[in-house]
Amino acid sequence: MALTIAIPKGRLGNQAIEMLKKAGVGECIDEKSRKLVFKDKKRNINFILLKNSDVITYVENGVADIGISGKDMVMESGGDIYQLYKMNIGKCKMSVAGIKGKKIFKDSTILRVATSFPETAKRYFDSRGQKIKTIQLKGSIELAPILGLSDVIVDLVETGNTLKANGLEVFEDMYQISAVLISNKISYKFKRKEIKEIIELIRREDENGKSN
Repeated sequence: MALTIAIPKGRLGNQAIEMLKKAGVGECIDEKSRKLVFKDKKRNINFILLKNSDVITYVENGVADIGISGKDMVMESGGDIYQLYKMNIGKCKMSVAGIKGKKIFKDSTILRVATSFPETAKRYFDSRGQKIKTIQLKGSIELAPILGLSDVIVDLVETGNTLKANGLEVFEDMYQISAVLISNKISYKFKRKEIKEIIELIRREDENGKSN
């Protein structure tokens, strides 16, 4: 029975596909095609290309055996999956940021937090004993404190250039983020050998990348 691997579209997916191809799998994937399913008949592997936020859903429900997802998505979803391997791609930080020079932590009052990651933000601030009101946004998170919608934002930060360009700064880093290889729990039980082979190929490529 074929092993099915879910890959996110976009930048992370492009990095993942490049890594897989260097590792000797995924040669059948044509990134310029509009197709969403590719079959590697030689290795008996199916690849499906999905919206980043859908990878976990497909893996959790067993449509895909394993998948590549950002750690941020895994933390936010709370999906019933295994996290098998931390990959050396998609690296960034999840951080608390706000207007430069105006660090706000209110302690006794409610902090307004704009974010695409409301569950993760709530867990983080709960651990600090800080009450918050989450304001869920899908894009242009940086505008929220500038226009007075929120006190701070929780967002992914890679270079910090977008924050600086909008007069914002990182107040504190919350979590280190990277891509992770995830698995459906039943698939891992019955396809463990095939899954471990993929992990080993990716691990070797990771090590090669670090040494270059």
